[in-house]
Order: sequence, then C-alpha cells, then structure tokens
Amino acid sequence: MTAPNSRMIFVNLPVADLNVSMAFYEALGFTNNPQFTDETAACMVWSETINVMLLTHDKWRSFTNRQIPPSTSSEVMLAISCDNREAVDRMNETAAAGGTADINPKQDYGWMYNRNLADPDGHVWEAMWMDMDAATAAMGEGVELSAA
Repeated sequence: MTAPNSRMIFVNLPVADLNVSMAFYEALGFTNNPQFTDETAACMVWSETINVMLLTHDKWRSFTNRQIPPSTSSEVMLAISCDNREAVDRMNETAAAGGTADINPKQDYGWMYNRNLADPDGHVWEAMWMDMDAATAAMGEGVELSAA
C-alpha cells in the first residue's frame, strides 16, 4: 500500500458499457478495486499509484457538462510502461479482443518500443518499454526520435 502522502493518478474515462470495459482492462492486466466500484463506476488498478476510473456516461456527466468525445477522436493518449518488448506486444495483441490494436504505426527506436491501442470506447493507450540507460545515452548523443 502507498504512503498517505504518495502522489497518485486517477485517470477518469467515460465508457458506454461498464462491464465490457472492466473485462477489457482486466484482460490487459489491470485489477479491479471493489472499494471504488459500483454499478456506475469501476476503479481499475495498474499499480500502487496508477488507477483508471471507468465511469458510465451518466456518472461522467455528474462531474462535468463537457461533451463526451466520439470514440473516433483522440482527446488524449495515455502512455503506460511495460516490463519489456514482449509485454508491449502481449498488451497490444490482447487489446484486439474488445478494443483495437495498432491504431498507429508501431515505433521502435532500439532503446524505446511502443504500440498504440484503443479500448472499446476509443480511449488511446500507448503500451511502451524503454531501456533508460540506452535512452540516456541516445539523448546525450543527440539522437533524433524517428522510428527504425
């Protein structure tokens, strides 16, 4: 459990079908926190500090009067780190069951590898892996960010 003063992030996402979205995120490796889950919202946990709140459209509207963007738009792209390239590939392949895999071209810089996917409501996630030592060396050499 995190210390009381630890910084956390709760990403709030409007979803059309809460059960479908929960199943999708569980398949990706998130776990449900029942303490913050009911018929209108579900807290899906990635780590001790990263949580995704899936909110029904009615619940979403109780927090804001801003419109819910269509599933074909990209209001934000959320990058999430994986342990290695294989985990990035597994997450992307899993996304195809209920979401959309490879919505953007795969990027491989050698020291960083990522693939983009969308959940059932079109929210964009970037599954990524980075070798920090190699990234630091590459940036120190002025390496351009262009995929191999």
